[in-house]
This record gives sequence, C-alpha cells and structure tokens, in this order.
Amino acid sequence: MSLDSAEFHAAVYDLVRLIPLCRVTSYGHIAKLAGMPNHSRHVGQALKFLPPNPNPPIPWHRVIGASGTISFRGPGTNGAQRQRDALEAEGVEVTTGRTGDMRIDLARFGWFPSINEIRQLQGEEEEGREDASSAS
Repeated sequence: MSLDSAEFHAAVYDLVRLIPLCRVTSYGHIAKLAGMPNHSRHVGQALKFLPPNPNPPIPWHRVIGASGTISFRGPGTNGAQRQRDALEAEGVEVTTGRTGDMRIDLARFGWFPSINEIRQLQGEEEEGREDASSAS
C-alpha cells in the first residue's frame, strides 16, 4: 500500500490520537500501523508539521524513538524538553542517561498494539461517533 503525503499524515494523526494517556510508542510502530513500515522518519516529519491546535488534539509527545529515547531536535531547539515536560505531566517517568539522553522505560510505558487491535479501536471510535451524532 502506498499513501500520498496528505493521506500518510492523516493516518499518522489518527493513529497518534489512539495512544493512551501515560503511554508511548515509537515512530517506527506508527509507520508500521499506517501500512508503511520503513517510513519512521516520515512519521517524525508529519508530527513536525502538525497544524496549530488541532481538534481533536494530537498527542505528538507520546511518540519517541525505538530505543525509548526522546529524539534530539538540534541545537537551539527546546522540542525535546517540551516533550519531556508533557510526558512527565501525564505521569510518564523520563530519566536522563549517562550521555544526557532522555529515556522512557518501554516495558513499563510502551504501547505497541497489533494492526488488528488498532482496527478494533478505530471501529469502537466510529461507533462512538455514530452514537453521539444520533443522540443530538
């Protein structure tokens, strides 16, 4: 399956919205769930270009590197610290490694559902939206 850029970004945003509070997943896992397993960097790009104040919100801070680290954004940026602050505000424990990297224990906070589990979650969300619209 091949998605164009807009479709891929939309798929990434929909998947990231499913990450539960106090949990994290990797760029690579989101790419795999979106059907493009070799495109983890593209997930990072999609999150980099998030629209301001999306509705519903997209918890971008819950996506980290496969090794359990918060990705460094380059000199003069504070994105990694903002991500750490947002995760800690939710109750995710972030530790600082020997080299200054910010780490999350994936065994404790990781969220790595299968594609089938995601389809089930998305189906439940659709049902919830239908119930809400028929109630109004």
